[in-house]
Amino acid sequence: MITIRHLRYFAALAQHRHFGRAADACAISQPALSLQIKDLEEQLGAQLVERDHRQLHLTSLGEAFADRAQQIVRSVDELMDLARASGPSLTGRLRIGMIPTVAPYLLPAVIRRLSERFPAVELRPREAVTGKLTEDLINGGLDVAVMALPTSQPALQEHPLFDEEFVLVRPLTDRHRPPPGAESLSAMRLLLLEEGHCFRDQALAFCKMSPGLSQDPMEGSSLATLVRMVGAGMGVTLIPEMAVKAETAAVEVDIARLAAPRPSRRIGLVWRRTNPLAEHFVALSEIIGQEHDALRDGRASGEEEGGRHP
Repeated sequence: MITIRHLRYFAALAQHRHFGRAADACAISQPALSLQIKDLEEQLGAQLVERDHRQLHLTSLGEAFADRAQQIVRSVDELMDLARASGPSLTGRLRIGMIPTVAPYLLPAVIRRLSERFPAVELRPREAVTGKLTEDLINGGLDVAVMALPTSQPALQEHPLFDEEFVLVRPLTDRHRPPPGAESLSAMRLLLLEEGHCFRDQALAFCKMSPGLSQDPMEGSSLATLVRMVGAGMGVTLIPEMAVKAETAAVEVDIARLAAPRPSRRIGLVWRRTNPLAEHFVALSEIIGQEHDALRDGRASGEEEGGRHP
């Protein structure tokens, strides 16, 4: 007999296209996942997965079966969420995602607060770029995510959390120069995050630069890498306010606020419109907003505009 467990494991395999990653997502061992998929194929009397040593492919039946399995799993999860929504407080599993330019600075405090406020919740945090979080929200792999708005996805509900300015990180030797405007900044060697990060796109938009850059910019996989590249004299970069204290404390760089209109972004909490836990997510947004305010106030006490961060 085909069970929900079979469908859940196969849906994870279809999403990740990798037995190891799918097993991790399901919190089981890879051999256990393989046995469940094999048992499902035996129940169906047909092959769903083409296996070789390098790649995993779904058969034509597997592709069609995956769509239906994901729909069923998502519907079952929403039934469970409907029962959870009837309670006075959050309980059970909560899969929460955050983009990489927020997670290192906000996620630890949020996890602590949520664990204190909702002791019956099993938190499963995940850090990923915007495209991956959006995909996982829509297909049911995540319950809620903290990301830049707007998502431009009709299936998702957005709840604004806070607005945040970008600041300029430049070599310490530039500390006496006035902050550049957007046009001047576009002529400098701007260090950017790799493609896929929404913060990269926001920085390019402020500088009115095309994503297909002609100046062969230096790229990094994290804000920490970019700041250290600036410290080595390789260019300038933009980072969000919440990252200033953590990323510049041990690097000799100058922090400057740009001239108005300053670049900024809006961060929000996002979930599927069909998720019955919406009221609980609004309460969750208040906690996240409070933790952001605490982080901002702690940084503001020691920061000066255009100040030096040795």
